[in-house]
Amino acid sequence: MDIINVVLADDHVLVRNGIKALLEDQTGIMVIDEASNGKEALDVIGRNKPHILIVDIRMPEMNGIEVVAEINKSHKDVKTLVLSMHDSEEYVVKAIQAGADGYLLKGASKTEFLKAINKVASGGKYFTGDVSAIIMNNFVNENANTVVAPQVPPKDDPFKLTKREKQILNLVLQLKNNKDIADELQISKRTAEVHRFNLMKKLDVKNLMELNNKAKAFGLV
Repeated sequence: MDIINVVLADDHVLVRNGIKALLEDQTGIMVIDEASNGKEALDVIGRNKPHILIVDIRMPEMNGIEVVAEINKSHKDVKTLVLSMHDSEEYVVKAIQAGADGYLLKGASKTEFLKAINKVASGGKYFTGDVSAIIMNNFVNENANTVVAPQVPPKDDPFKLTKREKQILNLVLQLKNNKDIADELQISKRTAEVHRFNLMKKLDVKNLMELNNKAKAFGLV
């Protein structure tokens, strides 16, 4: 992907102008359109087919979570990054359930913001640290009524995880990042990244929530 085409959706003009000014200085990112409410965002998406929509949650007409859900139904190729001032569990979980590819707080640094855009646009997921903790806590403390797969004893591990991969799994589920994992296991950061990638691929999961659920369901932790 040579240029990441972005649409901004926020009901505050000053916020949109600030984000646009920041992104216009970046090589490889272009803001191609803007929207001031949810319905307008969907119209803009339909006309422009951007790579990524950066969307606020609280907007008139349709809120950001509703927009994300609709995009996942009608414009599956468009990635969504929620940029919000809200870090409450309710908003985070609803955004994830709607299919958001990323969730970033408006207080994030420029470096993290650009990292999130590139990660999401390339097909990955990005959830800022505080948000990742909320996601993990929500799914670790699952409602008693939630139906989960039967537990499988570790000795019957169908994924044939290596000893190292099991170590990585436990550290990832402790919300350790690649640098922390590398330091703890005394390996390079690149090696930690490779192990983490292989682990996600073996378990066929795309994010921390799916990894946690599958690991618990199959008795891997």
